[in-house]
Amino acid sequence: MDTDQPHAHPGELRRVSACAGVILAPNPGPMTLDGTNTWILSAPGSDPEHAHYGSHPSAQGRGSWPGSDVVVVDPGPEDLGHLKAIVDVGNVVLILITHRHGDHTDGIDRLHELTGAPVRAALPDHCRDGEPLSDGDTIVAAGMRIQVIATPGHTSDSVSFRIPHDEPETIITGDTILGRGSTMIDYPDGSLGDYLRSLNVLGRHSGAMVLPAHAGPLHDIQEICEELTEHRLERLDQVRSVLNELGSGASLEAITDAVYADVPEGVRRAAEHSIAAQLAYLGY
Repeated sequence: MDTDQPHAHPGELRRVSACAGVILAPNPGPMTLDGTNTWILSAPGSDPEHAHYGSHPSAQGRGSWPGSDVVVVDPGPEDLGHLKAIVDVGNVVLILITHRHGDHTDGIDRLHELTGAPVRAALPDHCRDGEPLSDGDTIVAAGMRIQVIATPGHTSDSVSFRIPHDEPETIITGDTILGRGSTMIDYPDGSLGDYLRSLNVLGRHSGAMVLPAHAGPLHDIQEICEELTEHRLERLDQVRSVLNELGSGASLEAITDAVYADVPEGVRRAAEHSIAAQLAYLGY
């Protein structure tokens, strides 16, 4: 799953499928990896002069991309250069949000101001001139059908977006599935039980490409979900073992020290959240 190769460069649009491309935000860090991916969705246009554009072979002969209208998923940080790069792509007709964290949502108001496009998210607080998203919604925009899949776990409001007629089929997973490593469970808002159920739901779409919020795309979501589930179950076994050794009254800090002995300081808080989520899942 892991790769050290950069998948994109800040401010540049990189196409990864017939209907999807990415602009990487300039906010790298321990929690954001290379930075936040802003996904650009659009059905290819009809101009054969640009049929060679993009690296995905199934995009050949399908016209220019992006088409005249685009959908933006996760504006990212409130960075004017990044937001201008988004606006320059095309006519933004809709802005979608995967979940509430600021590295995905801080740019909402400025991008809404620049484009006038409605913003839709699971939480009403993040909507602008648009209705909240619900599991099973089908959105028709920019020449595509986009299906909303509720995928709570990382946060309670996390959603994924499936583009079933993309080539290959793609699913934007937010922080539910990352391009490298595994996500934090933002306990108590996030829940390990919800997360495992969400992996099961996403894993039913065998063969789909994962378009994550951080790091590069991954192939075959079913395989990825199986790997992530196995990793979480192994962690639970590790936590059980530590509890047997330290006792059920051990502090969160002590359990984190034992389970994540080599975790960098920059992600220590995330490790503690994940341990708390695992303890709650185990009934402690």
